[in-house]
Formats: sequence, C-alpha cells, structure tokens
Amino acid sequence: MAGKSSRKKRRARRVYSDELKAEAVQMMLDGHRAESVAENLGLGSVNLLYRWKAKLLRQSGPAAATLENRVRQLEEDLRRVERERDVLKKALAIFSQRM
Repeated sequence: MAGKSSRKKRRARRVYSDELKAEAVQMMLDGHRAESVAENLGLGSVNLLYRWKAKLLRQSGPAAATLENRVRQLEEDLRRVERERDVLKKALAIFSQRM
C-alpha cells in the first residue's frame, strides 16, 4: 500500500471557453507574441495557443489560412522596408556630415 501514498495527485484539467480561445488566437493574429498572450491570460503553455490557432484555422477553411499567409508576407515586407529605411537614414547622416 506504500505505492498509493507515493503517487502524485493529478491536477484537475482546466477547461477554457470558446470565447477565450478565439480571443487568444485573435491576439496572436494581431501580432502579439504567443508567450505574452499566454502570460497575460494565465495559460500554462504556449503550445495550447498554437493548438487552438491550428484548430481555428482548420475550422475557418482555406480563406483564413490564405489570410494568415498574406499577413505573414506583409510583415516580412514591412521588416525589409524598415531595414532599407534605416540604411538610407544612416547614408543621409554620413553624406550630411561631409558638406
């Protein structure tokens, strides 16, 4: 009977509402990091968020996946343009000093 006392007690599994799941996924789609969303909502793991996101995108169909890909592409383009802008600012500063 010593085996029974050495077992760890299982925690009750938390159940999250569909509204919370949708809100969490929307926060990620809006550009928030999964880690910050999980921390703000008191979730134990970011893996939960990624599973919810995948499930929601599967349920929403190909239009949602296409939209997600387009957002990702636009974010990459934005980062590229910001890098180009920074280079141009530095070049302007260098050329302004010479005059």
